[in-house]
Amino acid sequence: MQTTRPVFLDLWRIKLPISGIVSILHRISGILMVLTIPVAALLFHRALSAPEGFVAVAALLDTWPARLLLLVLTWSLLHHLFAGIRYLLLDLGFGLERAAARLSARIVLIVSLLVLALVIIGGLLR
Repeated sequence: MQTTRPVFLDLWRIKLPISGIVSILHRISGILMVLTIPVAALLFHRALSAPEGFVAVAALLDTWPARLLLLVLTWSLLHHLFAGIRYLLLDLGFGLERAAARLSARIVLIVSLLVLALVIIGGLLR
C-alpha cells in the first residue's frame, strides 16, 4: 500500500503550537532533573564526608558555570512543576478547548520565568 501523503521532516522549519513547545520542554526538564540526581548525590556525599569536602563543593558551586547550571536546573524544576499541574488539570477535563489550552501553555511559560526571576531577586541563587 502506497500513501500519497507528503513527508516533511525538516524539524527546524516545522511550526509547533505553543502546547507542543510546552510539552517538549516538560520532557526536557524532566530529563535534566533525572540526570542531575547522581551528580547531586555525589556532591552531597563529598560535602558531608569532611570539612575539606564541604569547602571543595562550596568552591565548585561558586563558579559561574555551576551558577548557570543551577539557574537552568531551577528553571527546569519550576517549568516541570507548573507544566505538570497544567497536565493534571487537562486530565481532569479543564481547559481542553483549543483557546484554553493555548492560554494555559502560555501561562506555564510566563509563570515559570516569573517565579525564576523572583527566586533570583530574592537571592536564593546568589
